Amino acid sequence: MNISPFILERYFAEYEFNVPYLLCSSDCESISIKDLLQLEEESSEKLENVWLGYTESQGAPNLLKQIANLYSSIDSKDVLTFSGAEEAIYIFMRTMLQQGENIVVQSPCYQSLFEVAKSEGITIKQWNMDKDNGWELDLNELENLIDSKTKAIVINFPNNPTGYLPSIEKYQQIVDIAKRNDLLLFSDEVYRLFEYNEADRLAPACDLYDKAVSLGVLSKSFGLAGLRIGWVACKNPDILEKLKWYKDYTTICNSAPSEFLAEIALKNTDKLIDRNKQITLDNLVLIEELFTEFSSILSWNKPKAGVIAFPKFDEAVAEKVNYRKIAEDYGLLLLPGSCYGYPDNYFRIGYGRKNFPEAIAVFRKYLNEKFN
Repeated sequence: MNISPFILERYFAEYEFNVPYLLCSSDCESISIKDLLQLEEESSEKLENVWLGYTESQGAPNLLKQIANLYSSIDSKDVLTFSGAEEAIYIFMRTMLQQGENIVVQSPCYQSLFEVAKSEGITIKQWNMDKDNGWELDLNELENLIDSKTKAIVINFPNNPTGYLPSIEKYQQIVDIAKRNDLLLFSDEVYRLFEYNEADRLAPACDLYDKAVSLGVLSKSFGLAGLRIGWVACKNPDILEKLKWYKDYTTICNSAPSEFLAEIALKNTDKLIDRNKQITLDNLVLIEELFTEFSSILSWNKPKAGVIAFPKFDEAVAEKVNYRKIAEDYGLLLLPGSCYGYPDNYFRIGYGRKNFPEAIAVFRKYLNEKFN
């Protein structure tokens, strides 16, 4: 296996903990263990008594039950937990694909959704979102990308980095295309439950198709990245069994304290999501104000869900933008489009954290000083 560096993660490793203002975070505002424990009576005492031995490889039974509650047709036996979403992506790509096959991957996307497969000799066919048409997807293009060697379609809704969410009708058509061609459907749903209008919410792919694998995690909408708890849900026992076998060679099982705390979080899904959504919607107003103020050099497609967007600088001024200099001179981190294979006039902005007002103020200062 010869895998390329993870461009986004290497960029974050250099700057994330060395600048005061992250204007490109992909997660929501987190909370302390103390705050989480306050959501359930007597939980502090229970945490003190958590046994620090090995845990069950599939996940703690009570945790699996809470995860299954997020779906309409999924049982505890249909869920497999991992150390975050990244491990789940890695194991799916290493387990379910073989050399000589190809996969169709929605683009832009998180690099591991194609890079792991690519490193194994799998051909990647990019299903490109239309940057000039609100990041829409062309279903005819998807049909044309599929051939006799296609094994899977990889999708991500709400999308990282654009915040794009298809209509319920278009989403169902994507699932139908996977069914009709008997393909695996790997559905990255880490921002699910974070739709600004619940009427836009898509059903989990695993509830619609038995060869669909839905990916979830506590890092994004819940804001609990430090727990490192992710999962997949799938009604096909053969797929889950293969993933279980491979997990025996990676983490084997999760952290016992993390599983205990994750169970509390999932019991209080509405409280955590509602809190984070209010922070996000308040911040969204500030972004809209900024983009209106600087409409001559900045443009975007307003997301329908999630906590990130993928705006751009006008090409006429793009050569003046140096993201590393912004980080070094202003203490402000933006994520350049090259981290997603796009030109660097595109950048990712994240607005799910409490200090966003301070961060956007620094960004406004930068824009005023450089472009006014």
